[in-house]
Amino acid sequence: MRRVFCTAAICASLCASSLAQQSPSTPPPDAPSSTPQDQTPHSNNPIQSSVGFFNLLQRKSLVFPDLATSAGPLSPWEKFKLAANNSISLATIGGDLLGAAYGQAINSPSGYGQGGEGYGKRFGAELARSTSANLFGTFMLASMLHEDPRFYVKKNLSFMQSVKYAAVNVFVTRSDSGERVTNYSGLIGPLLAEGLANSYYPEQNRDVSSTFARYGSDLGWKFGGNLLRQYWPNINRKLKLVPSTPAPAPNQP
Repeated sequence: MRRVFCTAAICASLCASSLAQQSPSTPPPDAPSSTPQDQTPHSNNPIQSSVGFFNLLQRKSLVFPDLATSAGPLSPWEKFKLAANNSISLATIGGDLLGAAYGQAINSPSGYGQGGEGYGKRFGAELARSTSANLFGTFMLASMLHEDPRFYVKKNLSFMQSVKYAAVNVFVTRSDSGERVTNYSGLIGPLLAEGLANSYYPEQNRDVSSTFARYGSDLGWKFGGNLLRQYWPNINRKLKLVPSTPAPAPNQP
């Protein structure tokens, strides 16, 4: 449950701050722009002054590449690129670093031991699991089943409505045609990734109970990630991390 613990801590602090300052009269953009911008708004904020890095952050969507900015379907090649971008996103790498740190604290998986070598093995395993889950779910299954692997931010929800929306989207997604369908790619992809993880996890951590415990934490992580994505435009706007350009995505029914 280490990923659930880490995600809950992040969401609790960031979402509470965002909710406290949210105003229905000035709704945020549904998602950051994924279109390169030729000009960057002038700002005295020293963070925004790092033009090169943060323009790259905005253009490449390095935080949450799967935030939808349009309603059109993705081609299989676009889903492959999305899976690759998800695997190296700041959200994924940051979550894997925290997950490895928590695993180090509770000595899980126990076969990796402690010290710098143990942490490196845990981080490598976390990153491999995330990457394979994206490859199986975001690309392969989403392409085969014609499902949309992106997350659509829904505006003007209360905190409890956002929690419900984040939870529902673990199990339900959009098809390429825009219909609501069971999220098979998001549910089966992590399970396949955990099966693959048994090929490189320590022998004592490859049993069925360990595999499904990791799978359960993956779903908890997905829920927490959805909640953070729902509030990311607000968080980004309040903290002024990246100059935002509105690019509304349609609300889901």
